[in-house]
Amino acid sequence: MSDIPTLPAVRGAAGIVAHLRKSILDGLYLYGDRLPAERQLATALGCSRSTVREALRVLESSGLVVRRVGSGTFVDYRPGIGGEDDVAEITSPIELVEVRLAIEPHMVRLATVNATARDFERIGDVLARLDTVGDDADRFTQWDRLFHQLLADAAHNPLMSSVYRQVNHVRGHAQWNAMKDKVLSAARIAAYNR
Repeated sequence: MSDIPTLPAVRGAAGIVAHLRKSILDGLYLYGDRLPAERQLATALGCSRSTVREALRVLESSGLVVRRVGSGTFVDYRPGIGGEDDVAEITSPIELVEVRLAIEPHMVRLATVNATARDFERIGDVLARLDTVGDDADRFTQWDRLFHQLLADAAHNPLMSSVYRQVNHVRGHAQWNAMKDKVLSAARIAAYNR
């Protein structure tokens, strides 16, 4: 397929990833279809080839496309096979953030109302650990995931706990890990901890 779908107002590699992922999942590009060349995508999307390459790398790491040197980039996604069984495979970092923004404020409200003294003690212990991670993105991520899971558990709503386990599962996926090293600087970790 040589047509390039119209890109919404989102820019950058993450926007391109979200748009191409949606195009693939919606069936605009089917299994085995060759995506337009990097140069064509860059021109059509008004971005650099390096931005397109980064987006394709993310799509490849999530199993939606395969890149073959000298041949191009091909769709490697088949509905109902493989990736669809694991939501982490088809959830972009942007989609993860959207879900977190939707559920975390309410999760905190429920935890505030329903948490026990033991819940607050466990959350406090994890917060103390978070203060000691310095600029170690891996340790920060480990303790931050536990902190959020403890908040979900403190809501004392089994569905909320289960939903947040799924969120943490997606956060542990290769896509998120690849981005965390770019996003979690020492300054940002310190800001999150504050």
